[in-house]
Amino acid sequence: MMQDAISPWEGSDPVARVEKALRERGYAGTVLRSEATIFTVDDAARAIGARPEEILKTIVLVADGKPLLALMRGPNRIHTGKVKRLLGARKVSMASPEVVYGLSGFRIGGVAPVGYPQELPALLDEDLFLHDTVWAAAGTDHAFFPVAPVELQRLTGGEVADIRQ
Repeated sequence: MMQDAISPWEGSDPVARVEKALRERGYAGTVLRSEATIFTVDDAARAIGARPEEILKTIVLVADGKPLLALMRGPNRIHTGKVKRLLGARKVSMASPEVVYGLSGFRIGGVAPVGYPQELPALLDEDLFLHDTVWAAAGTDHAFFPVAPVELQRLTGGEVADIRQ
């Protein structure tokens, strides 16, 4: 019989982990907090005062059993077939909220592009580079930070690719 396991993330501050990861990578900006939620792209655009196209969605994917990040422009949707071909994977799917939390300690709506216990490979939607600045969640659905797409690529070590539908 399985016992309820205590999450390794209980009691940890996800925003503090993101701030630490950003500092360690030389990010000079600031993590901002809002009373308003940034749970959805539209929520984030309203809370931040940006267009939906300037919101970054961090999506955790699983490719042949291994996690990776897809960093997407707000309104864009991931094309898992393109990701499969790009990686040479047999199966690519979106991670469940439980898998995302277990892997990162981030709940859906606050999934950040950095702050993981081990660095995950990242694919950056090429449409992000149409903007000078995009806005990323910073560990909760009330924290976010601005970042230039080129800086985001440096922070994540990610690869720019056509991964949208």
